[in-house]
Amino acid sequence: MRRADFSFDLPPELIAQAPLPERSASRLLACDGATGELRDLAFRDLPSLLRPGDLLVLNDTRVLPARVGGRKPTGGRAEILLERSLGGRRFLAQARASKGFRQGSAVELPGGHRAVATGRAGDLYEFELDCDPIAFFETHGEMPLPPYIARPAGESDRQRYQTVYAREAGAVAAPTAGLHFDAATFARLEGLGIAVAFLTLHVGAGTFQPVRVEDPREHRMHAERIRVTPDLVATVARARAAGGRIVAVGTTAVRSLEAAAADHGVLQPFEGETDIFIYPGFAFRVVDAMITNFHLPESTLLMLVSAFAGRENILEAYRHAVAQSYRFFSYGDAMFLTPAPGARATGRGGA
Repeated sequence: MRRADFSFDLPPELIAQAPLPERSASRLLACDGATGELRDLAFRDLPSLLRPGDLLVLNDTRVLPARVGGRKPTGGRAEILLERSLGGRRFLAQARASKGFRQGSAVELPGGHRAVATGRAGDLYEFELDCDPIAFFETHGEMPLPPYIARPAGESDRQRYQTVYAREAGAVAAPTAGLHFDAATFARLEGLGIAVAFLTLHVGAGTFQPVRVEDPREHRMHAERIRVTPDLVATVARARAAGGRIVAVGTTAVRSLEAAAADHGVLQPFEGETDIFIYPGFAFRVVDAMITNFHLPESTLLMLVSAFAGRENILEAYRHAVAQSYRFFSYGDAMFLTPAPGARATGRGGA
């Protein structure tokens, strides 16, 4: 397996720079992992791909306005992108300044606040702030749009770069497959007997970290906090016992479910950090279908969906999407994937 095995050509004009006026107005490309069949649909057609008794599992993390600018005491400009709170007044962040940050370096921030660099954790800096970090960023930060969106974040992004069901503050990137859902979609699903349940994965900025090694299996994943509750585990078990499928909404939901099943082979309650890396050859124990956006070439997320629906199926689907001018990445269109033969573990129970 090589990094180049997950490459594809993407015209820059297909990278969505803003959301559509309506969340559910996106397109939906259905890819059958067993046959490779592709179907061009609208996201509003999603209920036609589901069955009564299916369970949609969504990530209820809420994106923080995690980017702020500041100045060092010398007058040099600085930028801080929150990664996660460490409790108290401490936080981890990506940080940029003309001469970097040494231990003890200070940065003056909006609202008269001040942060001091106290250490390093790999590529990240640890800071101590003079107030609660979450409250500070909620008040003074701007939404951390991905690097491929070539415009500053606007006020509308505070609402649109956020799912309608976001409730647990802590992410610095959106679980973008969920951006297509609106109240009308949930009402239709409920009317058809399709249930929804929630877990939490706080998406970190490392989700955009490229794979730099030629053999992807040598890539080191970033860690992210997840919470899979006993109630969710019981809900999954009931749905599976009744013959329903477990449909993960987004790669974050996939990673959370499969990480929580990794130690025992079946889904268990879990709260903590995961650095699970899913690539072809992985045996899925919980997820039966997934909804996802289109992902960057040679990315870990493209490897994940290739592991589920088959690499050749995915690459052909992406070629089709380019030819049909689908919109790509965070504010782009969606896919509905079912598994390729051999993608799921034998003897799997899910819970």
